[in-house]
Amino acid sequence: MVYYNKNEILIRDLQQSDAQILTDEEIAQGWDATVNKYEMRLRHRSEGRCVALVAEWNGSVAGYVSVYPDAESGAFANRGYAEIVDFAVLEKYRRRGVGGRLLDVAERIAFSYADVVYLGVGLHSGYGSAQRMYVKRGYVPDGSGVWYRDRVCEPYADCRNDDDLVLYLCKRRGGETE
Repeated sequence: MVYYNKNEILIRDLQQSDAQILTDEEIAQGWDATVNKYEMRLRHRSEGRCVALVAEWNGSVAGYVSVYPDAESGAFANRGYAEIVDFAVLEKYRRRGVGGRLLDVAERIAFSYADVVYLGVGLHSGYGSAQRMYVKRGYVPDGSGVWYRDRVCEPYADCRNDDDLVLYLCKRRGGETE
């Protein structure tokens, strides 16, 4: 299914052939990537657990995101809130509007399931542009504090500033905060 198609940007369902392309592109830009993540998203989609999207820039795979209507983990797990998961735009396609359009579509889908959408964002500098983007789009911290490896990181607990250290943010339909 195609969700958006205007100018250079196309947003559609993730396909099996995208899995290896995304993995190879992420490895080429120095990310730790395996095809397993995309295969899991495809499996979850076929089970009806998520909507998995890909963005193209002029016909080349440029980014991806998934929407879980009622995620089973995270700050708002099993509360009927939609979660936006694993949003990324390949570095060579950034600053072209791909990420904004991809999130527009993801939010539209998420808000069709729930009045509140949430997401987790990493805290190291590699997530800096995403952190700024989410704030500009009206996301606010949910108040549960920092999470590490899918659990609240208790005050003064040891953690590592890696991809598993996240802050959950939420956004209510219409922009009101939760």
